[in-house]
Amino acid sequence: MLRKLYPIGIQTFEKIIDEDYLYIDKTEYVYRMTHSDSKFMFLSRPRRFGKSLLTSTLQCYFEGKRELFKGLAIEKKEKEWTEYPVLHFDMSGGKHMQPDALQRYLLFILELKETEYGIVADAPDPNVRLLNLINTVHQQTGKKVVVLIDEYDAPLLDVVHEEAQLGILRDIMRNFYSPLKYCEPKLQFVFLTGITKFSQMSIFSELNNIANISMLPKYAGICGITKEEIISQMSNDLSLFAENLGLTTAEALDRLQERYDGYHFTWPSSDVFNPFSLLNALANNNLDDYWFGTGTPTYLIEMMRKFDVKASDIGEGIEADKTEFDAPTECLETITPLLYQSGYLTIKNYNKETDLYTLDIPNKEIRVGLYRSLLPRFVGGKLQGRGLTTMAKMSLLIRQDHIEEALQMLQTFLGTIPYCDNTDYEGHYQQMLYVIFSLLTNYPMDVEVHTPKGRVDIVIMTNTNLYLLELKMNKSADAAMQQINLKNYSQRFALSGLPITKVGINFDSTTRNITDWIIER
Repeated sequence: MLRKLYPIGIQTFEKIIDEDYLYIDKTEYVYRMTHSDSKFMFLSRPRRFGKSLLTSTLQCYFEGKRELFKGLAIEKKEKEWTEYPVLHFDMSGGKHMQPDALQRYLLFILELKETEYGIVADAPDPNVRLLNLINTVHQQTGKKVVVLIDEYDAPLLDVVHEEAQLGILRDIMRNFYSPLKYCEPKLQFVFLTGITKFSQMSIFSELNNIANISMLPKYAGICGITKEEIISQMSNDLSLFAENLGLTTAEALDRLQERYDGYHFTWPSSDVFNPFSLLNALANNNLDDYWFGTGTPTYLIEMMRKFDVKASDIGEGIEADKTEFDAPTECLETITPLLYQSGYLTIKNYNKETDLYTLDIPNKEIRVGLYRSLLPRFVGGKLQGRGLTTMAKMSLLIRQDHIEEALQMLQTFLGTIPYCDNTDYEGHYQQMLYVIFSLLTNYPMDVEVHTPKGRVDIVIMTNTNLYLLELKMNKSADAAMQQINLKNYSQRFALSGLPITKVGINFDSTTRNITDWIIER
């Protein structure tokens, strides 16, 4: 069996079609967007989810390139194929820039468009140049203009944790976008994509007629690849992948789902796979952390530090009102909106009676990658590689039910790591163990688990055992075990059907290491 090449890293619709790369047909969404009540739209999706390809597809559609859409869903729906002038701006080139550089970048991308239409302009203000560009193109062509802006928030993301710098760059972008409202009569369609959501007043000035389609059920699968699309459009690819891994197609799909699936941008919604990781896995016949391997955004790590986010607070089934996790970026009171908008949390359920959504980590790739990014807080950046090696060995020991040897290995490793700040409280070690055990197990785990008589610090459930871990600092492992037995924590988990292993652990704040432990089965 042969398969088409995958467009990994290719975001140009015309190139994908002309060179016969695999294309997951999203043109029905294009038709839906362009034949709806609103002509101004905004879509938020995580990085590498296909926003740029969608924008490129819209460009080809509005340019009337009907031949590219042969055999696709939109071919049967669209009857007119009217050609419009398209102004397509990619803001991803404006990252990591100081205000002056950002101004120059905006003038540069405007000049490229001006040259296309033979326009000579020398106004120093990007908003004036954009206004003139739209007006002139409209006059030249006699047609309304389409404006497509990809990654509109890219110049702002890296400074989202710096209030002063964010304010300056935000004003520059707000001024640039301001003509879109003024030129409304001359515009056929306006579409903006991004990762985060800034309020309309802060970014789009008076552009209050833009429809945010990010959470509308009819656009749930507009980006990414759904399970239904894999079955209907990639069945051959799935069979090849399964054959190369020695799996049945059902087993292969289960592996892919566990690793890359689980995204929902509304509820109810089809399961959405991360397209970048999925295509890389199929191309390489290997389940790896592709999306996370491209790097954790700096802004996210900085914001997690700013909000002092605990590892155990992420993805524990967070219940939230829509305004809490879809809040404008400049109005953040918690890290939850950024985690959701960036793809590290997703919707897992919705309760109509309470109007509350349940958020959680989408899949294994995100869970492991996120905790790996948090590991340097506890083991130091230079020792992170050694830490991951230790985690892998500990993982095998726990799967084999050798908790004693796993703790010995952890004690040896902790003796090698440098001083970390804020290690004089029990919660530090609880969070450190939570991150470590999250990395070394594929099993359910939780912290501060409530029982009738108290809370268990850490609970881990494997295929063969249920571990109850109680931590103490500057006391003794015996004191930790006494607490487990005194409050009869094991009674809470008696119905699990698994043997219960109780583990009392004591940390010393001076040596910053485990001093002793007790294990009772």
